[in-house]
Amino acid sequence: MIEHGTEPGWVDVEHYLTDVVVRPDPAHKRAVTSAAEAGMPAIEVAPNAGKLLRMLVQMSGARRVLEIGTLAGFSSMWMAQGLPDDGRIVTCEFLQKHADVARANLDAAGVGHKVDIRVGAALDTLPTLAGQESFDFVFIDADKENDANYLDWAIRLGHPGTVIVVDNVIWDGAILEPERDEVNAPGIVAMLERMGQDPRLDATAIQTVGSKGWDGFAIARVR
Repeated sequence: MIEHGTEPGWVDVEHYLTDVVVRPDPAHKRAVTSAAEAGMPAIEVAPNAGKLLRMLVQMSGARRVLEIGTLAGFSSMWMAQGLPDDGRIVTCEFLQKHADVARANLDAAGVGHKVDIRVGAALDTLPTLAGQESFDFVFIDADKENDANYLDWAIRLGHPGTVIVVDNVIWDGAILEPERDEVNAPGIVAMLERMGQDPRLDATAIQTVGSKGWDGFAIARVR
């Protein structure tokens, strides 16, 4: 398992950008605190990444969002804030405990009516969404072993123009040395290779540094 190290300068710059540019509201801060109080790992997206998700939802004109990996609802909250009032998020969470914390956070933030939390393994939940209205935006941030499978479902449940964002695609550089994390890194590599080769997608990937260490995200558009 990779130990995601960081540098004081990275964290200081992130905090500066968060305070000066991102300016999260009290509901965002409460979601992070509630996750810690519930004993959840501190693996939610950084505030600047959360706001990027919100802006991407807004800029893409999305009305229906699919999220794979809810945790305490931090990223769900950001994206829900970017949706119109009649917009909807379906978010897949493996653990009921996490879903309960997320539900409380989303309701407290005033966006709970936009969010449908589905509890259970995402690969069991995703097939039940087939045949329904397609999704305009998909955010994947769950177990890395299944990233390639989640990407495939994102394409199947989307439509031409759907935006797909996958978190944690650099993994402290382990994508170049998958043997450093034989559980997660091979799944990330498989997803990246599929994203780059699939003729249905136009994609790029960005590496980042910050409080989450050396990492990044991939973004694709369904052709």
